[in-house]
Amino acid sequence: MELLKQRIREEGIVLNNRVLKVDGFLNHQIDPQLFKAIGKEIADRYRDAGVQRIVTIEASGIALALMAALELDVPLVFARKKKSILMVDDVYHSVVYSYTKEENYDITISKKFLPAGEKVLIIDDFLASGEAAMGLAKLVEDAGDEVVGMAIAIEKSFQPGRERLENAGYRVESLVRIKEFKDNGCVFIED
Repeated sequence: MELLKQRIREEGIVLNNRVLKVDGFLNHQIDPQLFKAIGKEIADRYRDAGVQRIVTIEASGIALALMAALELDVPLVFARKKKSILMVDDVYHSVVYSYTKEENYDITISKKFLPAGEKVLIIDDFLASGEAAMGLAKLVEDAGDEVVGMAIAIEKSFQPGRERLENAGYRVESLVRIKEFKDNGCVFIED
């Protein structure tokens, strides 16, 4: 997606050739017009997949997923990183490792918001190791649902996430794929 690449080139900051900081438009401050375009792009890629529900993880994935849910006219549910005291009913649970925070965290979704027998699209802002996506897939499959695909805004293709997800049989659609960080900048894989 050229628009997202352009924003990364203009505003993204690569720290120590390791981490891409996009908080000015993607995961702290949000550009609504960019997100609208991202939501449409994701929806267009999955429009024929029969998506009945979208699942993401708080917090950065929510706005992306909401725009795609609007385009596809389906419900959106997000996995919580901390179980709320209000979540008194049964939940689906998984543990994922955060690359950027360098820690494990529990994710949960209330069973009442993830009914069995649906086709579910998973959306996230970044794909690196595939931990978050695999954790979300576990929740979806524990509910008796089918993961029809995973839509990612930014993929770090030099890390094992895509290979891990594809080896597990999942369809992966990334809007931007980064081949490497070089000289504190991004080298993109051109589609």
